[in-house]
Amino acid sequence: MYGIFSYGIASPRVGFKHGNYVLDLEVVGLLGYFDGLALDPAVFAQSVLNDFIALGKPVHLAVHQRLTELLANDTNTFAEVHDQVFIHLSRVQMHLPVRIGDYTDFYAGIHHAENVGRMFRPNADPLLPNYRHLPVAYHGRASSIVVSGTPIRRPSGQFLNESRQPVFGPSQKLDFELELGLIIGKSNPLGNPIPITDAEDYIFGVTLFNDWSARDIQRWEYQPLGPFLGKNFASSLSAWVVPFEDLEPFRVAGPTQNPTPLPYLHSDNPAHFDLDLEVWLQPDDGEHICISQTNTRYLYWSFAQMIAHHTAGGCNLNVGDVLATGTISGDTPGSYGSLLELSWNGERPLHIAKTVTRTFLDDGDRVTFRAKGRTKRSALEFGEVEGKIYS
Repeated sequence: MYGIFSYGIASPRVGFKHGNYVLDLEVVGLLGYFDGLALDPAVFAQSVLNDFIALGKPVHLAVHQRLTELLANDTNTFAEVHDQVFIHLSRVQMHLPVRIGDYTDFYAGIHHAENVGRMFRPNADPLLPNYRHLPVAYHGRASSIVVSGTPIRRPSGQFLNESRQPVFGPSQKLDFELELGLIIGKSNPLGNPIPITDAEDYIFGVTLFNDWSARDIQRWEYQPLGPFLGKNFASSLSAWVVPFEDLEPFRVAGPTQNPTPLPYLHSDNPAHFDLDLEVWLQPDDGEHICISQTNTRYLYWSFAQMIAHHTAGGCNLNVGDVLATGTISGDTPGSYGSLLELSWNGERPLHIAKTVTRTFLDDGDRVTFRAKGRTKRSALEFGEVEGKIYS
């Protein structure tokens, strides 16, 4: 996994996570280990991954292959320079991995969408008519995306009180949303849609993503134009970006889409991924408790479909843009990806310890997302994303 780290007097730079260490890629390059790759090691001395990402997929694949070869026997490869190239995780500070120009949040988790519909439109179809025809999304706020570990301040805004009157104050229904974030790896010119057959070529990597949500503020403000203050106060991005190629062993077919998507969204190739996801909650001075387990294969719309639809009208994506999947929930209560669902909008308090319940987040709560993939031949772990609530 790639990330941006600093330590001691060293400025932020590109690193590659290997066990409990970060491999300093600038030093690796200066020592000649990337010779023959037509690569200037200075690209790894940058404070964001954007310049490296912009070099293109052939370079990414070549670097990844070289690192795989070097790290297959790192004890011998780096024996004489181990302390120069390997920095223990306990010594580093992690930073936001990319410079994010734009951020789009999708609504691709069908079970989440159905649950929200059942809560707020109990006498109607839980899915709105467009849901199975296109990947619904809204344009979010890139400036408030923060790196994992950044404390999250409880937002204030307007919401309805018990008398159904609008008041202003701190959100009483602060929530998390379990998502993945796609890091865009190359740009398309304005006016040029990306065909679905090429869409995955535009993904550099994938991260865990927490789209924090103030449900009471969002509920009052979202009609007719969608979320605003209920979403724009903060989103948390993992410090580590998993190269998209690493997901290949976990590729699976997605759910049957009915009706069949229109041609620009249709593909017969398997485009979903079998990745296990977990949500952990730690109350202030309490234990870390796993409160939800789910899987990315529950997404209705694939990564490729999200990109193809996003650009269908000619929108230009840029290197470093983030596309989030929307909340990933399974089809059983223990697999829901938000407290809104886990507590059914507060009607069914979630018991997380003998004397501890939650409907929504309290101050001091720490929320951590984890993800991993497992097959008989392959294993993959994501960098976790976490944040602690304060007022």
